[in-house]
Amino acid sequence: MTERRRPLIGLESLAVHTTLTLFGFVLLVPFLWMLLTSLKDESQAYQLPPQWIPSELVWNNYYVAVFGYFNFIRYAMNSITITTGVLLGRLITASLVAFGFARIRFVGRGVLFILVLSGLMVPHQVTIVPLYIIFKELGWLNTYLPLIVPTWLGGGAFYIFLLRQFLLGVSTEIDDAAKIDGCNWFDIYWRISMPLIKPALAAVAIFSFLQTWDDFFGPLIFLRSNDLFTLPIGLHFYSEGSASSRPVITVAMAATTLIMTPPLAVFVAAQRYFIRGVVFNGLKG
Repeated sequence: MTERRRPLIGLESLAVHTTLTLFGFVLLVPFLWMLLTSLKDESQAYQLPPQWIPSELVWNNYYVAVFGYFNFIRYAMNSITITTGVLLGRLITASLVAFGFARIRFVGRGVLFILVLSGLMVPHQVTIVPLYIIFKELGWLNTYLPLIVPTWLGGGAFYIFLLRQFLLGVSTEIDDAAKIDGCNWFDIYWRISMPLIKPALAAVAIFSFLQTWDDFFGPLIFLRSNDLFTLPIGLHFYSEGSASSRPVITVAMAATTLIMTPPLAVFVAAQRYFIRGVVFNGLKG
């Protein structure tokens, strides 16, 4: 009976891998088109029928994207500044809050945690008007503070939930042993709990990096000066340029390729931790 099932299992595995490969290729088509268009001459980009492979590789499009009108370096530094501030804020404060919910017993812990999770049900667009009014009264508009400071006040409900699930999987006997050795709660958090949940912290770091690097809505609302724009905002205004600064599709594709490179590199470099974090969280949840 087992020998009869082996060919069926092999066929099922082949069918699954073939299907996933086809879907993966379909998903890669837009990215391949973007990459190939970034290496074309402008006339080839508008050619009909479309020409997939450029007759000559025009690397100058990347030079123009970085040092030309698009002002890539300035926007990249702005994006790095915001992404770094948000990443540090989420890792530190979300882990602290999650540690409190998972390891410290206090009155109303369950109710307070439910209130935190209820924040996941409220779309960000619903709170943007009161947030805008608050930041306006504080004089924070046209600065990076509205984009960075809120992430230092808890890190976000999703990240708190993710880290709490990991911490619940760590034995509480470790805390008792640490207390006997003279550790306080902060020592347990920093020296014991954080090293044990490195996969979760890596998953939070990847999620936060991708979300912040690609964020368009927040910088569009709070930033006004061209010198403060991030890469997505700068690319948007370049693509919507006036007649005097007519956007070039090939340069726009080159800039988009450069913008996508850091998130892709981060994901490829840390995918092992990311997969371990998601799978482990699913098992513990």
